[in-house]
Amino acid sequence: MNLYVIRHASAGNRRANVKLDEKRPLDKEGRQYCLQLAAVLNAFNLTFDLILSSPLKRCMQTASLIANESGYDGRIQVARSLAPGGSYAEFYKLLLDCQDVDNVLVVGHNPTLTHFLGTLILPAGNRAPATLRLRKGSMARVDMERTPARLHWLLDPRMVRALYVNSAKSSRRKTSRK
Repeated sequence: MNLYVIRHASAGNRRANVKLDEKRPLDKEGRQYCLQLAAVLNAFNLTFDLILSSPLKRCMQTASLIANESGYDGRIQVARSLAPGGSYAEFYKLLLDCQDVDNVLVVGHNPTLTHFLGTLILPAGNRAPATLRLRKGSMARVDMERTPARLHWLLDPRMVRALYVNSAKSSRRKTSRK
């Protein structure tokens, strides 16, 4: 299985009230970034067989925008283990339930996603997970075929924007005028 992990895109400032914070949507920059990320994923010819998201609004919006722009025709499934405070055991059980699926996209939050990824890619004997930095909108690809899992790449939002700018340019060669 190829596991693709995205931390939700920009959603403005955190709210003090937990119930209001759960309903916090993506801001304009976050929505625009999701469209750029989807364009880059399309340029890489990436498709997803299953998309799982935290139930919080900003993650569902991130997953929905990526799904719509990448041509995903399935239903986005809500996974409580991807919500803030989810446990690694629940997350790992979720992955085991999806082991027959080729390309799985999960959308969640920090610090849980960082912890989950760090734990997946380290050998079982290590006590502390690997240290990774997932900025808002970061995306990682993990190969789950081996134990420990292998981190193939990690895209930072700045890299995504640079790739988007380069992929959006015309690929047609310039011709001289004579």
